Amino acid sequence: MVTALLGAALLGFTATPMPVSANEATLPLGDSDLVETRSSETLAQGVTLTRIVRGTEPAPIDQIGDTPRGPWVVNVLTIDPTQSKGHLAATYGPDLAGVEKTTDLVREADALVGVNASFFTFTASAEYPGDPVGLGIYGGRLLSEPTGDAAEADLVLDAKNHKVLMGQLRWTGSVRNAQTKISLPLEYINHPPVVPDPCTDLPDPTQCADSGDTVRFTPEFAASTPSGPGVEVVLDSKGCVVRTTTTRGTTLAQDQTSLQATGREAADLLAVAQGCVKHSSSLQDEAGKKIPLRPGTFAVNGRYRLVKDGQIVAPSGSDSFFDRHPRTIAGTTLDGKIVLVTIDGRQTTSVGTTMTETASVAAALGMHDAVNLDGGGSTTMSVEGSLVNQPSGNEERPVGDALVYIDRTFDDR
Repeated sequence: MVTALLGAALLGFTATPMPVSANEATLPLGDSDLVETRSSETLAQGVTLTRIVRGTEPAPIDQIGDTPRGPWVVNVLTIDPTQSKGHLAATYGPDLAGVEKTTDLVREADALVGVNASFFTFTASAEYPGDPVGLGIYGGRLLSEPTGDAAEADLVLDAKNHKVLMGQLRWTGSVRNAQTKISLPLEYINHPPVVPDPCTDLPDPTQCADSGDTVRFTPEFAASTPSGPGVEVVLDSKGCVVRTTTTRGTTLAQDQTSLQATGREAADLLAVAQGCVKHSSSLQDEAGKKIPLRPGTFAVNGRYRLVKDGQIVAPSGSDSFFDRHPRTIAGTTLDGKIVLVTIDGRQTTSVGTTMTETASVAAALGMHDAVNLDGGGSTTMSVEGSLVNQPSGNEERPVGDALVYIDRTFDDR
């Protein structure tokens, strides 16, 4: 367990833990008599890192899930846009479908600090583990659509104007033949399509009678598009057909995209994708307002709102997701500060929080709005590429993407 703020050492000074004063609110975790200490430092102008340790005795290994004695270790990054010179962004590794450690993502982005962000495919796909399970926008490019799952809670950033939006976003997409005007809806962006079981061995994929998927792929996804039964149409930058194949899997040039279809949609795609097609995409917030995709737009996905308009809204649940785990939180205060938090867990030195406890921590830290990002073994905070927190596994877990603070003005040129 790290016992001092690593960021302080990086800046050449040490933050000394101090007991919370009588008039300062403590975290609403465990018994009221627990000792709580806090140590803070300034990482850059308008950027503060605070370490909170609540409880002093290690937890018995068999009581981590329910002990009221803790301990808890919480790292809180606060960014004040009115004072800071930099911006917050979302970033991923060499390609969208791969995974990389948060510490590496922070270094590669030349960022000051960062935390893990989106829920991602992880062990469900050995080939594409970093594929976001939900919304993903990077530098104004929509590379992954929201799932439509009621649990998804998205975080959208306007890096240029320091604005933050939270909520459940909705997306629709389609391709339309420029001459025939026939349209075909898209199910996904940059997600491997599902092949219906009865159609896996058909010599002609267009003869499949079961419903499949139609997906748009961009060069950012991976070194090549997913292979397998179905059809694929490669388009140039103007949407005109470059090549068509009755099997899937190809390498895209930087100015190309492709459309893949499985099931009976394979025949539909071949009928539509002739000559040139026009791609349309619409992303809307909860009020139905269109989200503009500019160079400074970034977004990641979370699971469940924790705080909305100052009120705790986190649901209770009976499955293990709601039990004590390491947690990563993103939120904003009423006066516009952006707050990123990691709570270590599944350890005798920090037991983690339930969903309800996580929401209470977010509210106690002054968040007027907050979402729960990916947690568990993914929970990581890094300053200048070095670990600040203690991940729950034996080593830092590679993740799909990260939220990073870059200490310079956003350049949209």
